[in-house]
Amino acid sequence: MASPLSPSDERGLKAFSLDSQIRRAFFDLSASTIWRLAEEVPAAAGALGLTYTRDGKDETINVLLRPTGLLTEQMNYYHTVSNVLLEALKRIPDMYLENAEIRKTVPLDPDHEALLRETWTPQHRNSHCVFGRLDAMADFVSPSWKDSLEFVEPNLVGVGGIVLVPGAEKVVVDHVWPALRAVAPSLHLEAGEDLRSLFLRELQDHLEVIGRPGGSVALADAKYSGDGPSELGALADWFRGQGVDAVYVDPTELAFSQDEVRYEGRKIDIVYRDYDTRDFLDFAEWGGDPIVPRTLFARNQMVSSLGGDFDHKSAFEIFTDPRFANFFTTGERQLLRRHILWTRVLSERKTADYHGDEVDLPAFTRLHRDTLVIKPNRSYGGDRVLIGPTVSETDWDAAIQTAIAEPGEWVVQKMARVVAYEFPVAQHDKSIAVEPFYVVFGFAPTKYGTGVLGRASQKQVVNVAQRGGLVVVLVGRHT
Repeated sequence: MASPLSPSDERGLKAFSLDSQIRRAFFDLSASTIWRLAEEVPAAAGALGLTYTRDGKDETINVLLRPTGLLTEQMNYYHTVSNVLLEALKRIPDMYLENAEIRKTVPLDPDHEALLRETWTPQHRNSHCVFGRLDAMADFVSPSWKDSLEFVEPNLVGVGGIVLVPGAEKVVVDHVWPALRAVAPSLHLEAGEDLRSLFLRELQDHLEVIGRPGGSVALADAKYSGDGPSELGALADWFRGQGVDAVYVDPTELAFSQDEVRYEGRKIDIVYRDYDTRDFLDFAEWGGDPIVPRTLFARNQMVSSLGGDFDHKSAFEIFTDPRFANFFTTGERQLLRRHILWTRVLSERKTADYHGDEVDLPAFTRLHRDTLVIKPNRSYGGDRVLIGPTVSETDWDAAIQTAIAEPGEWVVQKMARVVAYEFPVAQHDKSIAVEPFYVVFGFAPTKYGTGVLGRASQKQVVNVAQRGGLVVVLVGRHT
């Protein structure tokens, strides 16, 4: 009898089988082994610097004991889709400069727009570097795993995970994987490509594009703030271990002299910024020289470029509103429509709903509270996200009124299908509980491969900044 499953279903069930094998292998471990891992994994994570600084104190980030897995063919699909979305996002600066409707959809403050117009050149149009992470819901084990991929928001400036992802992978591969292999020798799993290496290759490519091959790299963030994940210092150390001239700096430590941006007298050829452009606009107030960021942006020496500043959540309106269809090829439209959640700047206006029918947006938002989410357009870290089904009608109406009163500041988005995975949790009485966690995946695409950051929480808003944990995603093949 012929199989009733489509080829896609067959591949989905193979993925389910892979994750099932990992889960089954983990629970074949003895209780003493699991407890040993529960002690080893946090210690190893701390030793590798997988920490989040909160109020000046370092907290070791929780790495969940059980990894999840995806097949190579799934990884290839996520890589393709993520790159299509990233390249589409990189085109938004030129759309913004040429189209008034785009300017309404992804609004910039006047001084921010002025900086874009002052520093964006034909060279930028041809090639500029944006390194980002695209956050999404995905169910690796579903027979319909492709359709389960739903992008929630783009993060294109100062993304977390460049050091955390390979660090967490190393912890699991060094400590958990040997234990799993001992009880399930037929499992074939490995870490993905090192995200640090993928990122470095992107920087080196861009150095060649701007005529500075093999140049020096500065990794810049608010170095002395005492808050957030501690990644760039460790990344600079790793770059130097690869033979790269790299330094970790606070942006205010950069100076302009002899027609170059310098750090302690050393010429800097490219800067990776974990720093908002809106902070650069107030650079002088922080003790910095305003000519430094302007020079770096104008000379295409900044990563992410000003294209990274269009990581508004409202950018997804550009991909889901028929008004903007002519900006994309047929293939792009099909792929983006399949995987990007319907999103609109929440304001007093009419727009196309999920099916392309014209609706009054505030009225539509009130009527469909059970399927919608309201979010700040440009905030991050799970800040002020309002999930329609979990709030009262009064609070929902108040959020709509706030959005109308603050044009461009809020978006309404179709609620993603939140995926829950089960993970083991060591209890104080030495027992092992199995508990559900909501999981969000961040895809960091490059030409050479895509890194995957898995984050888990028992709250529906999943974020490491809100004390979520890291889920390691290993790549395997079906046997």
